[in-house]
Amino acid sequence: MKPDPESERRPVDPRGIPLPQCPQPGYYPKYSTLSQQAFWDEATRSVVLRRVTIIPQVKFFTAAEAEILQRVIEHVLPQDDRTPDRRIPILPFIDERLSSGRTAGYRFEDMPQDGEAYRRFLRAIDLMALAAHGAQFLRLGWHDADVLLKSLHDGKPTTGAEEIWQTLPVKRFWTLLVQDCAEVYYAHPWAWDEIGFGGPAYPRAYFRLERGDPEPWEKNEKRYDWGTPPASVSDLDQNEATHADEPAQGETGSH
Repeated sequence: MKPDPESERRPVDPRGIPLPQCPQPGYYPKYSTLSQQAFWDEATRSVVLRRVTIIPQVKFFTAAEAEILQRVIEHVLPQDDRTPDRRIPILPFIDERLSSGRTAGYRFEDMPQDGEAYRRFLRAIDLMALAAHGAQFLRLGWHDADVLLKSLHDGKPTTGAEEIWQTLPVKRFWTLLVQDCAEVYYAHPWAWDEIGFGGPAYPRAYFRLERGDPEPWEKNEKRYDWGTPPASVSDLDQNEATHADEPAQGETGSH
């Protein structure tokens, strides 16, 4: 049997064994927001379905830039626990935003335009990798790349790209990057399935608003223990992640 190159990048069970990939990770197995699309109005249904069926072509980034950014995104918002056919495309939608010139409506005085900020970052990440490991970012192992990116998360970039970081505030760019990744991911109905979000409420609306009970079309949580992937440098504490001693909504026993 061939070794699984992604096994060290997946969450682990209490024995330290990587959890298997699945079409839908999370605490809501077999829940599907899209199964409720008949209850949405046509405009809502069209918008949501486009996120699944129409993936924008990459226009803003060069092929080389896109390859580096895709690897970065895989670290910022990992999807190694998903089967490849159910991974949410993030890069194409960031590219679409930049190629169309769409912004949040403001820009910090010390930040370049978003597109230029991304390009400076991609140059910086390669220079940092070369300085630290003598290899370009794409050639780094998962752990080494994670360490390098964590230095940006901490606002203390490793050496190699000092001149770029003088013109690109690292904390502001990191916020921009994470915000872009999260906004694309959690706008997708497969991410809604993962977190148990009930989906669009128009015109049916929500009505169980007082006690936090699930709507009839939603599902109760089914929690399971998991730990940080071995190759990750995440600070997430396993005890906070598992919630092993907390019963799921509507359950009374242990899992």
